[in-house]
Amino acid sequence: MTRLLPLLALAASIPQAAAWGAMAHYAVAYVATNFAAPNTKSYLQTLLVDTSTDYLATVASWADSYRSTSAGAFSAPFHYIDALDNPPSSCGVSFSRDCGSSGCIVGAISNYTTRLLTTSLSTTDRQIAAKMLVHFLGDIGQPLHCENLDVGGNDIDVTYSGSSTNLHSVWDTKIPEHISGGSTKAIAKTWAANLTAEITSGIYTSSASSWLTSLDLADPQSSALTWATESNALVCTVVMPNGVSALQSVDLSGSYTTGATPSVRLQVAKQGYRLAKWLDAIVAAI
Repeated sequence: MTRLLPLLALAASIPQAAAWGAMAHYAVAYVATNFAAPNTKSYLQTLLVDTSTDYLATVASWADSYRSTSAGAFSAPFHYIDALDNPPSSCGVSFSRDCGSSGCIVGAISNYTTRLLTTSLSTTDRQIAAKMLVHFLGDIGQPLHCENLDVGGNDIDVTYSGSSTNLHSVWDTKIPEHISGGSTKAIAKTWAANLTAEITSGIYTSSASSWLTSLDLADPQSSALTWATESNALVCTVVMPNGVSALQSVDLSGSYTTGATPSVRLQVAKQGYRLAKWLDAIVAAI
């Protein structure tokens, strides 16, 4: 059984990186909003004190702001898991090997799931748990949040549209904003609507049910580890299939972004759908 950890945990080490950019987090949240059951919507709108249709998107990036405060600094390691693998030769995630003493995203999803299920906790604590889950189920779909190499790609200097940046930022922000056409909630909502249509009646329809086979509310750590492992596998096949040096010799806004786009779209759609069903399971169990 997952151990219920206190909200204030060990002080974090220097944070690895920011999360998916706001665009991707908004999109994950809006996809989840489109699939959440009516009871889930009602419960979370009440808990989060937000009766608008943006009730999940509004809190989707809260965890990034919280980690920058003195009260939330402990949560910085919860945004990632440092897979000590060897891309592009081999990829893989091990909880015992890769989740450090200060925590990781796999443990955080497990812990905050337990906290949201624990109705004896204060409203504030359960609000925080819900906000964390909305964010972390997005983060875990970003491949470089499940990779240790070069600080999750933060130390891999690359060029995008003629400007210097790093590989992590390309995946967090540049590619999602290229796909969606911007960075606002309104644009994310439109992108999410398109992804929703592809889940219900488009290219993802035949595979969407398989995205849920790993959902096990009785063992949230195993569920989260499965999601992290899926994301991490993309590091070898899509993020850097030819190694780091190959990424530094070209502008990544061209064919690299074209090649990565299907995977980014899939990860956002998949994690949005999973978030909806995960929240449905939690609310049904309360």
